[in-house]
Amino acid sequence: MWLLLAFLSAALLGFYDTFKKKSLNGNAVLPVLFLNTLFSSLIFVPFILISASGDTLSGTLFEVPVADWEVHKFIIIKSLIVLTSWIFGYFGMKHLPLTIVGPINATRPVIVLLGAMLLFAERLNIYQWAGVTLAVISFLMLSRSGKKEGIDFKHDKWIYFIVLSALTGAMSGLYDKYLMNKLPPMLVQSWYNIYQVFIMCPIILLLWYPKRKETTPFRWDWTIILISVFLSAADFAYLYALSYEDSMISIVSMVRRGSVVVSFIFGAILFREKNLKSKALDLLLVLAGMVFLYIGSR
Repeated sequence: MWLLLAFLSAALLGFYDTFKKKSLNGNAVLPVLFLNTLFSSLIFVPFILISASGDTLSGTLFEVPVADWEVHKFIIIKSLIVLTSWIFGYFGMKHLPLTIVGPINATRPVIVLLGAMLLFAERLNIYQWAGVTLAVISFLMLSRSGKKEGIDFKHDKWIYFIVLSALTGAMSGLYDKYLMNKLPPMLVQSWYNIYQVFIMCPIILLLWYPKRKETTPFRWDWTIILISVFLSAADFAYLYALSYEDSMISIVSMVRRGSVVVSFIFGAILFREKNLKSKALDLLLVLAGMVFLYIGSR
């Protein structure tokens, strides 16, 4: 069941990335991110209130149990990690083609595996090493594809932003597995979204609002709401997948990055991005690496 939830989460993430790219095109990044956190938190506020006021949701998947500060401090840490990943990721996605961003993000399972080696003393088998190698080769090939569009992987700061987003996203994945061994998924998802709103408020007021007239102006786009809807649904499926005792974060992380297929298709159809043949080969190498990671992690 947890593997099916991971595949569902992957499909939803592909749409999330597409709507995110659409919302960020020619738009101010920080207001879009703030509204994403706001709408995502509003989705879960009713569940918190209903759970606190009676037994209507008691025993269901949507119950949000009451927790003390000792629990909430762990959730705040998750909020900080995720928001850091999003800030880097949003800025990078605004300035780079979706067909470049998707394959880079698809290397996260490799980072998760390496993190598992460092944190949990896990050893990679030959299939997992093959997956890691293919992911590295695909990244190098992707840098060649990017040069055809004037993107220098060594000197383009937006590439570094996406890489940092992938690194912090992988950290979040490892931390999620730790949290799901201790806490109910709805408790974590509900409150980490709310904490992100509070964290974003000073960022908006201090970093964006005073300079809003000097930078890219903010414009409303209805896809901003769709970002929150699809992200919330994707995270819901993802966290419940990790809550299963036999679930493996290495496999879940790998399957979730299958979202790159959906975002790649939309990048080609909706945004008319270039050099699709060479990027498709890079994508195939990423997917092949994911298959090896799956075989090696079973």
